[in-house]
Amino acid sequence: MSDMTHPKDERTLVVIKPDGVQRSLMGEIIGRYEAVGLKLVGMKMLVPTAEHIEAHYTLDPNWRRVTGEKTIKSYKDKGMTPPSEDPLEITAKILTNLKKYMTSGPVVAMAWEGAHAVKIVRKITGGTEPLTSDVGTIRGDYVLDSYQMADTDNRAVRNLIHASGSVDEANAEIAHWFKPGELTDYRIIHEEILYDVNLDGILE
Repeated sequence: MSDMTHPKDERTLVVIKPDGVQRSLMGEIIGRYEAVGLKLVGMKMLVPTAEHIEAHYTLDPNWRRVTGEKTIKSYKDKGMTPPSEDPLEITAKILTNLKKYMTSGPVVAMAWEGAHAVKIVRKITGGTEPLTSDVGTIRGDYVLDSYQMADTDNRAVRNLIHASGSVDEANAEIAHWFKPGELTDYRIIHEEILYDVNLDGILE
């Protein structure tokens, strides 16, 4: 985004994962983002292919290395032995499990727009691991999975939602999930309250 772009034009990608759809939490999840003042500008339901999911997670060429390194560190921080010391070996397993998880049923892909959309969505969504997500976040309130349980069962952690991690990541991910014509530019009335500088449009 250029320096001239207003923060209210920031967009982020949210994908309600198969467990979120199966547990009928779509409305609850959407409501959380709506309530804070974000605007839904794109939405679709689909069953993604394994190829689409692998491409999604590897849009960032550093994802394999960084994710593997973070996973190894997470194990060691908890006093546990990582399954491998090779970041790429760990990420290969993570990716296999993610593809199985994300293609197991329909997902809902959404593009949300508003000031600081990426950080706001991440804050409302909560940390990646439901067990350690704060109360009040979507993951903290609606799911009880953990890395330990996922590892024991050799599967991806079930955490309801994918949310972009940065503005650049969001732009790449939105382009991966949506064609330009599938996103809608429109005004919504609450933007007058959130973004009108002088609040001079209220009284007649």
